[in-house]
Amino acid sequence: MKVRASLKSLKAQPGAQVVRRRGRVFVINKLNPRFKGRQG
Repeated sequence: MKVRASLKSLKAQPGAQVVRRRGRVFVINKLNPRFKGRQG
């Protein structure tokens, strides 16, 4: 999982979903799990 200031490039990947959990923004990707990320 990458911790990034901006998730714009991660959410542009095919299969990406933007999810809010515990006040943080996550990107999860079932198609290509190496594009997981957390903002902050």
